[in-house]
Amino acid sequence: MRKVIVNEFMSLDGVVQAPGDADEDTTGGFRHGGWHMQYLDDVSRQRVLAGIVEAGGFLLGRRTYDIFAGYWPNAPEEEQAIAEPLNSKPKWVASRTLEGELAWQNSTVLEGDLASGRGVEG
Repeated sequence: MRKVIVNEFMSLDGVVQAPGDADEDTTGGFRHGGWHMQYLDDVSRQRVLAGIVEAGGFLLGRRTYDIFAGYWPNAPEEEQAIAEPLNSKPKWVASRTLEGELAWQNSTVLEGDLASGRGVEG
């Protein structure tokens, strides 16, 4: 059994939406994207990178999968230190709407009753 480590970017007032870019996720009319990156210093960046590099894989929700799969496979050269492990390591996606084979390499939709832990495959 593996350990699940949660890495969440959340503002003090509970915002978890679109931390990286202004247009990352405008769902519900959200207009404050990119709120997080301006506060990342070198120590924080290294800690985030270490967590990604050291991870055995990634457990993603469908919306995060959609955002990541749309960006990281084509990330610019200066972001390859993050892109390479995200692209090459296994990714498991919890979704009620995705099915079948996923386009982003090494990505699998989890099947079964995820809330109960019974019948989970992937």
